Amino acid sequence: MLDDRKLDVLRAIVQDFVSTNEPVGSKALVERHHLGVSPATVRNDMAALEDDGYIAQPHTSAGRVPTEKGYRLFVDRLSGVKPLSSAERRAIEHFLEGALDLDDVVRRTVRLLAQLTRQVAVVQYPSLDRSAVRHLELVRLAGTRVMLVLITDTGRVEQRVVDLADDVDEGSVATLRTRLNTCIVGSRVADVPSLLVDFVDTEPTDIRAAASAIVAVLLASLVDRHDDRVVVGGASNLTRLALDFPDSVHPVLEALEEQVVLIRLLGEASRPSELTVRIGDENAYEGLRSTSIVSSTYGSGSRALASLGVLGPMRMDYPGTMAAVSAVARYVGRILAES
Repeated sequence: MLDDRKLDVLRAIVQDFVSTNEPVGSKALVERHHLGVSPATVRNDMAALEDDGYIAQPHTSAGRVPTEKGYRLFVDRLSGVKPLSSAERRAIEHFLEGALDLDDVVRRTVRLLAQLTRQVAVVQYPSLDRSAVRHLELVRLAGTRVMLVLITDTGRVEQRVVDLADDVDEGSVATLRTRLNTCIVGSRVADVPSLLVDFVDTEPTDIRAAASAIVAVLLASLVDRHDDRVVVGGASNLTRLALDFPDSVHPVLEALEEQVVLIRLLGEASRPSELTVRIGDENAYEGLRSTSIVSSTYGSGSRALASLGVLGPMRMDYPGTMAAVSAVARYVGRILAES
């Protein structure tokens, strides 16, 4: 374990390197930071940090740069996530509260995260399994066609057209609408199949065929639910940071095109506002091992719905990025809860 003085030196090195992208020397540390010790002591501390693998010397006569291990310790020893200013909080709230629907919330969130952090933003759509049914609408389009619209409490809308074998009138459609809503509204989407097991058999004979077709399409829509949908924004920020990827930025760009990879890097949503930072080799996907990923779950109450986060080089403003991701996740959760 490092003593407090060496931790202060490591923090100063990380802060200066993130700010300048230049190796940091002992003289610069003494001049820029009030460490309360002599330059000789700082040099000794830097030598100890290098021996322990927290910093490295990129070439002879250069200063030092943080290693993955150094960044990890820096993040783990943060005293707390840097609070956003009141102006930043108001800007986030105003930007997100103007959203019209779930798709707009997701689009705005991606843009906002990319702008706040100047990194690549990744936002996962709320999981349908974790949502509850708010309303089921049935709209008669023609004699043998009905539009089915499922609306969840997170703002997700699943829409399907049902083709019926026989003509059905408005009264029958209204009856089915009422009975289906009575059966499933307020229930978790994951519970809907079990709630509808006996539904068709309890319907009057004259609308049983229509009920069977509608329930079949409804259940199929829950299977084909696109929970793995992820939206990415700000990929152009990687070009500004190309020097942080000395080998190539192409593996990172390729990874961003893989939805499965993005789902995995965001992690499994467990509880709302759970913040995670993965650095370098902590990322399982090889193409992302030159990056750091800061992610958080979002949701309402004790219910996590999905995850969002940002991806960038290891030379990242961790306190600022963690604060932005945490704040945006909280606001998104609140907006979905109030929608």
